[in-house]
Amino acid sequence: MAGPGQRDFPNILITGTPGTGKTLLAKELADRTGMKFINVGELAEKEQLYDGWDEELQCHILDEDRVVDEIDGYISEGGYIIDYHGCDYFPERWFEIVFVLRTDNTVLYDRLQKRGYSQKKLTENIECEIFQTILEEAKDSYKPEIVHELKSNTPEDFEENLNQIEQWISLYRTQR
Repeated sequence: MAGPGQRDFPNILITGTPGTGKTLLAKELADRTGMKFINVGELAEKEQLYDGWDEELQCHILDEDRVVDEIDGYISEGGYIIDYHGCDYFPERWFEIVFVLRTDNTVLYDRLQKRGYSQKKLTENIECEIFQTILEEAKDSYKPEIVHELKSNTPEDFEENLNQIEQWISLYRTQR
């Protein structure tokens, strides 16, 4: 079983508050690099990896242990891009690098409002971004040197982030 640094392709986590552009970035990155893309939310829905329902927020409660069990069998081969708004339950050994997308509150508010989020859910996610909750979670869960914050407000940011991550993948592949 290949460990970090021994894989032909790295495993990458793209995380951040809902609405920061994780899925769009991860999908495009997978298309450009040939890496495999896993949207944890879609995987959980497909495989029913839930542990109940949150009445207040009107959403499923993710069964984190089952998600890890579902992915753990094949991620060690490398070449995966994982997309999810949480990160503290993924094993540290899975990832060579973690990117946390950050979005200005006014831009994020508009994005979440367009998704039809309830006022409570909208407020909770904006507060999450204000307090850098996901960034702090990533810094607490992984080695600081593999956690990178990326601005995600504009189409220009999107392209810059794609280019930066592609360059990092190329560098990783030449140094292994």
